[in-house]
Amino acid sequence: MRSSCRSVSLLLILATPTVLASQSPFQAPCNSGPSASSAKEFELEWPVKRVAIIGAGLAGLTSYRELTEDGFDAHIFERDSIPSGEWHYTDERPFNAPIPNADVAVGDFEPTLPPAGVQFPYVEEYHNMNGTWCALQRKAFFAPRSIWKAMKTNGVHPAQEIRGFPWPKNTEWFTPSPKVGRYLRAFASWNQVNSNDDTTAVSYNTRVELVEKRLNSSGKQIGWTLTTKKLEEIRGGINRATWNKEHFDAIVVASGRFNTPNMPAIDGLEQWGKRFPNQIAHSRQYRDASDYAGKNVLVVGAVASGHLISREIAQHAAKTYTSVRPQRYHAERPTVSDYVRLIPQNVSIVAEIKRFHTPGSSIQDSRIELVDGTILTGIHHIVFATGYRYGFPFLPEYHDPSLGKDGEPAPDAIQPIVTDGSHLRSLHLDTFYIDNPTIGFVYFNTALLTFSYAEYQAFALSMVWSGKAKLPSREEMWKLYHQRIKDVGYGKQLSLLGWRIKEMIQFFTEWLNTAAAKRGSRQIDGLSFDVSQILDLWLRASFGDTWLVRNVTIPAAGFAPATSDDSYEFPDIDF
Repeated sequence: MRSSCRSVSLLLILATPTVLASQSPFQAPCNSGPSASSAKEFELEWPVKRVAIIGAGLAGLTSYRELTEDGFDAHIFERDSIPSGEWHYTDERPFNAPIPNADVAVGDFEPTLPPAGVQFPYVEEYHNMNGTWCALQRKAFFAPRSIWKAMKTNGVHPAQEIRGFPWPKNTEWFTPSPKVGRYLRAFASWNQVNSNDDTTAVSYNTRVELVEKRLNSSGKQIGWTLTTKKLEEIRGGINRATWNKEHFDAIVVASGRFNTPNMPAIDGLEQWGKRFPNQIAHSRQYRDASDYAGKNVLVVGAVASGHLISREIAQHAAKTYTSVRPQRYHAERPTVSDYVRLIPQNVSIVAEIKRFHTPGSSIQDSRIELVDGTILTGIHHIVFATGYRYGFPFLPEYHDPSLGKDGEPAPDAIQPIVTDGSHLRSLHLDTFYIDNPTIGFVYFNTALLTFSYAEYQAFALSMVWSGKAKLPSREEMWKLYHQRIKDVGYGKQLSLLGWRIKEMIQFFTEWLNTAAAKRGSRQIDGLSFDVSQILDLWLRASFGDTWLVRNVTIPAAGFAPATSDDSYEFPDIDF
């Protein structure tokens, strides 16, 4: 992370194949820091010394390193038993995704709080009432991750390397998920926060249930209070839950994007989910393609995980279908069509689903109607690769589902971070909550293909909270935010990074290094020229203009959609 005081030239920084498209003018970051024409800067209302980090995946671990290097007292809370976040593979599958979707505020989990007025720590013990209850309680608590057995990174490993912590020599460019998990756990060990380290800086098996403002006797906020719950098996299958309250000056939300599954609002799906719960799954439950050997499988969605799962299942299934919806908003490459071209010829590409007819005696006898009038029957399994919604159950105050995708809150209301779950709101640089920049978000954009972006965001939080770098005034931050809303609108596009990663990394580098140079503190490099070249070659090989796989026409592109745009397919994996 350290570099000498020099100008960093970013000749070519790529994170997604979207750079291959024509690019629109970039505006926001150019004025995102205090400028000579704007003498007013944002001033923190209290000093930041103690920081809570929610999550021990890539974002949480890199945030811990950046903050502790600047002298902060940082503490990680992780609901799992080990670090690595999304990259902790287990054979255990998550529970079925709710149909219809749960309220986005509790789509990941529903927080459990102790009785009012109890003394902390507060402890409860749970006994196995039917032999399996405690195991199910632990499973619901830590939530098995969404990666699958044969999954590999869909980007080359030089782009997915933490600065100062290189991959071993001869690491596969498309790295198997178990190796990524081990890499992140090794990084945790290097920073002495692995589960087997003797440290008080991290709490494993501990979930943050609630984040609330900490007020002084005059009612003025002076920080944040976390209510946490630790769940552990103590003996003979007995679970012990321990609740605590802790005070912090700032919060890093690093809990990941892949916790709240999205199931599209398709007519009849709820009835099918009740009738055939073991044949309908969200992609987060997918583990092994051999489970579908000899079956007819319908995969819904073709972006990111959808096209990968279709390719794997097609090697084992009797027949594989992939239901694709045409992209209904402007986007740079790769488009839906680009991903569909990567699906092999033995997969049948079919149109968007219009409705599920009344269930028959079995799922094979039941009928699925597509928007072009085609009827599918004989399906044994359906896998919904329809992405994830944003949601933070521990921040209930900052959710407002009543606004939907496009609704505007009242000016005097608490400005929401999450509305319908398709995007994050009220953030400066997709990182700082504008109305209170002592809460920050790391690695929540979509269309990310480099681990390094988490480091830039974490470094920005550290620099601002230490007073070494300044944010513009709150009024200026809101002005920049509303200009972006005017440019791209609400919905998926607001949180999409895509080609913007080039300018964003350049902005972070110049802003933070300029501030660091004034104080003689550490600086951050841009991406190396070698990594930029590697990404360029890889992206052109994967999504270039000369297609080597299949030419496709998206079925029923001219038909009216069966659901609203942001319901059918939310942002999906892009590791």
